[in-house]
Amino acid sequence: MRRILLGMIMAALMVGQAAAGDVLSGASLMEDVARYASFGLHRFGSPGDRATADWIAGELSAAGFAIKFQPVVLGRQYVVERASAEAAGTRIEATPFWWPPEDKASFRLSAPLARDGEVAGKILWIELPFDRGAYLGPGHRAAITEAAAKQPAAILLMIGNPADDRFAYNVTQEDAPWPVPVTVVGAKARGVFDRALASGAPVTFDVAGHYQRNVSGRNVIAEIGAGRAPTIVVSTPMTGWYTCVCERGPGIANFLALARTVAAEKWPAHFVFIATAGHEIGHGGMELFLKQGAPAPKDTLAWIHFGSSNACYAFAEGARTDRPEEERYLVLSKSAVALTDEAFAAVAAKRLVTEKQAVGELRDVHAAGYANFLGMAGRHRTFHTPADDLGATGPDILEPVARAFVDAARKIVERGDAAFR
Repeated sequence: MRRILLGMIMAALMVGQAAAGDVLSGASLMEDVARYASFGLHRFGSPGDRATADWIAGELSAAGFAIKFQPVVLGRQYVVERASAEAAGTRIEATPFWWPPEDKASFRLSAPLARDGEVAGKILWIELPFDRGAYLGPGHRAAITEAAAKQPAAILLMIGNPADDRFAYNVTQEDAPWPVPVTVVGAKARGVFDRALASGAPVTFDVAGHYQRNVSGRNVIAEIGAGRAPTIVVSTPMTGWYTCVCERGPGIANFLALARTVAAEKWPAHFVFIATAGHEIGHGGMELFLKQGAPAPKDTLAWIHFGSSNACYAFAEGARTDRPEEERYLVLSKSAVALTDEAFAAVAAKRLVTEKQAVGELRDVHAAGYANFLGMAGRHRTFHTPADDLGATGPDILEPVARAFVDAARKIVERGDAAFR
């Protein structure tokens, strides 16, 4: 009977595979990344965030999933209208560092620049080194708090990153506003500020923005095969800093490709696909879903997660190479090692097997008690900067990742508990 049942499952998995195969092509995946890019800024609560949720819901509905929106309300968001730093007639695009002081959501300030000595009333220039991280941590907070204690009028901040651009760290809703305005500029503009420092020319900050309270966004929850066993959850974030094209786009394209394959081939399993909002300011969407809406850990065979930068090109001496970004990780429960070694044999990624600390939103999944999980996350040269665009990815690097995830998911459905050992 077991052999007959396995044969029926295998047959069901193969039906329609040819019809679904083109959704895994690099060209098809790249179309989805380009569509995501077309919505522009993807910060939580923005028009781009709302358009992305509508688009993903429409694609999953067309594939045959039952769709519902889960309202996500976060206590605050800061909206930037414009921000610049100017010295000696040269204007540099800038980014206020989350969270700005409540009474300085908009401000204009001109003052001399200083790096040391007596800085009260001046603009203090500080730098944070490249730490390969994505989240604002205790070290960053300590450095900025120490600088603010010197009572500058404001802080000019450069954050190390390979693109020498304006970098943004993910923050939480609980983080306190800085005591003085902190404004980020890219290190590629260093010369402008070196000259201002040497000459004593003032630097002018011009920032227009505002706080919003109880800001609304939406998770997209799509379900197919309810009542079938096993239950498999698939997740990806939708929001982030700037346009976050290669940070988020490949994961969303992989997410949609897997969903279309599951539906077209009528896989005999219960799938819950969740696209989450609020990633960059507290993981609010994932936190809500885990509390309200996610299948219980005891009822979930596996959780598959498409994280950041999972199909981005590497760069060598400023030129793009066709190999994948080196800072890319398969993030796994111990139980998923054998499965991923098999399914991802052709995908270059470091393995991060952990019992205590996962990466990104998989941290929340792991902490909630889901025993079997696998995902991919990383960073790339323009990660968390305005320069993250379509040039960071392409069809040739997207396709192997999508096919590997589909292969892994198919093996989970075929093998059930035996997929994890």
